[in-house]
Amino acid sequence: MYYIDMDLNKIPKQFCDNVNIGYNPETVILALASGQNLSVFALTPQHAKRLLLSLGHNIKEFEKNFGEIKTEWSPGIQSPIQIVDLNKK
Repeated sequence: MYYIDMDLNKIPKQFCDNVNIGYNPETVILALASGQNLSVFALTPQHAKRLLLSLGHNIKEFEKNFGEIKTEWSPGIQSPIQIVDLNKK
């Protein structure tokens, strides 16, 4: 695994309380929102899969150190950004 050498304490951070995901055969779109602030990232399907694996690994490590994260997931929830919006050209 490759790591970028940077001081994470000096990098500006944004809080994210809403994630929307859309995709087509060539791209996975992550829309990360907090209030009126929105950042959108386009990833290849392969990079999206690596992100999934990395998040899974890091969540397991987090829970080992701090205990289980209790949460629910509601697939299909309606959000302001839908796949039809992301596919418009």
